[in-house]
Amino acid sequence: MNQLRNISPDIVKPNPENPRMIFRQEEMDTLMVSIAKHGVQVPITVYKDGAKFVLIDGERRWRCAKKLNLKKIPALVQEKPNKLQNLILMSNIHALREQWDYFTIATNLQKIIDLWTKEHKVKPNEIELSSATGLTRGQIRRCNLLLDLPDNFKEMLMEELKLPKSKQKLSEDLFIEMEKSLKTVVKRIPKFENNLKEIRHVLVDKVKSGVITAVTDFRQLGKIATAIQNLDIEEKKAEKALQRIFTKNKVNIIDTYKDTVEFEYDEKRVFNQLAILNEYFEDIIDEGTVTELDNDFINELEELYKRLGIVLRNYK
Repeated sequence: MNQLRNISPDIVKPNPENPRMIFRQEEMDTLMVSIAKHGVQVPITVYKDGAKFVLIDGERRWRCAKKLNLKKIPALVQEKPNKLQNLILMSNIHALREQWDYFTIATNLQKIIDLWTKEHKVKPNEIELSSATGLTRGQIRRCNLLLDLPDNFKEMLMEELKLPKSKQKLSEDLFIEMEKSLKTVVKRIPKFENNLKEIRHVLVDKVKSGVITAVTDFRQLGKIATAIQNLDIEEKKAEKALQRIFTKNKVNIIDTYKDTVEFEYDEKRVFNQLAILNEYFEDIIDEGTVTELDNDFINELEELYKRLGIVLRNYK
């Protein structure tokens, strides 16, 4: 039974399973000022363990209360969970508030997967994980992309996450977008798989130096690779373009995308729109409702007619 009590911070200890690894100083300072002025407004969540209480949620509030030498803080006392329940409970709490970094969520998720597999003798699927943790399936997939990173890149990300948000160049989103795009590239052009370690280093260096300016640029890597199937682009052309990006130089993703497949993608998009237009006009002609079109629509059609005339004349 959950019970709200006022307890001393001195009889509370951190949760050994808490995956939160980073407590940024500027965030702690802001919270400290708030607690000094208003007290702990949101109770911490704990369970009884002998003469002590163990944190389930609220380690930052507890740390600040300790530093401020508060005598009592509000705490919601719950029944002691087992190890798996403990991790799932923390995951659900933070899934609602989204305070954890994705890397922290991923670390917690890996522990849940390991304990679940040990307890149930089978690895949980995405639906089971989503139901248990409160994470969406999309969030779970993003976590898995971080978990699949080689250890040295996890360490690189960890060091970056210790910095204030404003000073971080290598964000979690960057690694997620990069890994997602590289998976697409390797699926279409398997030969790149053997050089993934070097490719990652080149891409990260290009982000640091400003050659790659936005995390969303990585999405164009996948579009270059999938152009082989989607646009019937020669595999050698796509491979050559990607190789230029994956080499230590000043070649960026966006310019390479524009030089190789952007026009073809635009052409395909317009072709699909023209097909829809043709079908629409075929229907209204058959139904005899052409006279019901309003003036603005007719004006746009006339402008389109002029441009189509120029295109067709140039083509011929």
